[in-house]
Amino acid sequence: MPIITQLSQLDLNKTYSYADYLTWRFDETVELIKGKIMLMSPAPSVRHQRISMNLSGSLFNFFKRKQCQVFAAPLDVRLYDRKKSILASQDIHTVVQPDLCVICNPEILDEQGCNGAPDWIIEILSKGNSKREMQIKYQLYAESGVQEFRSSGVQEYWIVYPNDQVINQFVLDEQGHYQLNAMFTDDDVAIPQLFPDLGIGLTDVFETWASE
Repeated sequence: MPIITQLSQLDLNKTYSYADYLTWRFDETVELIKGKIMLMSPAPSVRHQRISMNLSGSLFNFFKRKQCQVFAAPLDVRLYDRKKSILASQDIHTVVQPDLCVICNPEILDEQGCNGAPDWIIEILSKGNSKREMQIKYQLYAESGVQEFRSSGVQEYWIVYPNDQVINQFVLDEQGHYQLNAMFTDDDVAIPQLFPDLGIGLTDVFETWASE
C-alpha cells in the first residue's frame, strides 16, 4: 500500500482497516472506530497531563516487577469482537489510544502495541472528547476482546472528570455490560476491583490543581 502523508488524501466516509492505518504518516493523530477515522482532540492540556502523570506514577509503583504492565498513550490498542480469534491487520477496523491501560496477558502484546482488550483502561476527559469516551468507547471496551485469552472485553474502565475531580469506575458484568461500581471524589481512595491491594488517593491525583 502507498504511504499516506496528508489526511486530505483520505476519504473520511470510507471504511479503513488497521493495515491502512499502518500506512498513514501525517501529523494529525487519529483513532479508527469500526473502520471510520476519528480525529483526536488537540494535544492534552497541562491539567490533563498532570493527572495522567499522577495516575501513571501510582500504577507504575504498584505494578513494578509484576506480570501486569502499565502503558500510557500513545499506544495502539486493536479491538474487535470478543467472539473472534486474533485477526490479521486487514481484518481489524478499530484502533484506539487510551490515556492509560493495564495489560496482564503478555500474549496480546507485540511490537505494534496491544492486539486485543487490556484488562483495565483509564480515560481522562478533555474538552471536545467527552462524547467519544462516554458513548463510543464505552460500548467498544465492553464488546471487544480476544477469545483465546479472555471471555470478555475490558474488565474495568475508569473515566476521569478533571473539572469535577471525579472518577467513575465501571466494571464489566457476566453479560458483557458495564455497571457503575463506584464514583470517587473529594478525598476518597479509589480502589480498582481487579487490583484490591491498590489504593489511589484522589487528593494525590488532583493535587497539582492548587496552582491553576
